[in-house]
Amino acid sequence: MIRRLLIAAMLLGTPTANAAAGSGPVVVQDPYLELRSGPGRGFPVFHVVDRGASVELLRRRTDWIKVREATGTSGWVHRSQLERTLTPAGEPVTLPAPTLENRTEHRWEVGLVTGGLEGASVVGVQGAWAATPTLHVRADAAQLLGDYSNGWLGTVGVAHVFAPHWRVSPFVGIGGGVLYVEPKATLVQPDDRTDSTAYAGLGLRGYLTNRFLLQAEYRQFVVFTSRDDNEEIDEWTVSFVYFF
Repeated sequence: MIRRLLIAAMLLGTPTANAAAGSGPVVVQDPYLELRSGPGRGFPVFHVVDRGASVELLRRRTDWIKVREATGTSGWVHRSQLERTLTPAGEPVTLPAPTLENRTEHRWEVGLVTGGLEGASVVGVQGAWAATPTLHVRADAAQLLGDYSNGWLGTVGVAHVFAPHWRVSPFVGIGGGVLYVEPKATLVQPDDRTDSTAYAGLGLRGYLTNRFLLQAEYRQFVVFTSRDDNEEIDEWTVSFVYFF
């Protein structure tokens, strides 16, 4: 099964990202616009545009819009600060809420993960960078809590999202990482283990709101042990993901 998943992932194409088209200049009506260095409140404010100034709308990521003022300075503004802007002719500017297409233009994802790995509970975090709407570079770190052993699992890989504009889309992924297992105390204390791993996975991801999505994934791991008999283990996870 894992071989078929790897071959399928390698055959997938990667179309280019869709950029939001600019929609011309607008006149600021709020007391000021706060320009941030990126599309999110976690990015710092580095410039302020005063009321009455003209800015050009360049592109959009969910609720954040990149603008450029007459001096050439550009930055990201939340949609709420542009709801009362006017066209040069004095007409109100309509900025609709993000659509499913707008949601696919995000670049970063962070999430909380829970699930199971061969009888052990999985609790962890994940992050991803969207190189394009269909190709994501991922990193995951999880703690493993079992009846007979604990440990952690760290992986890095890539994922292909088949239909990012759909509300619910399938995806596949491949990658590798490190598995550390620490057996619990017994009469005969076995050694801790640290092994390299590789995985292939498939799953579904669906948008819950303009900022959150839910993701379910199955992965099959090959654990490369120091012995000749490599192990195959299965993992099921559900992730609650915030994107920006």
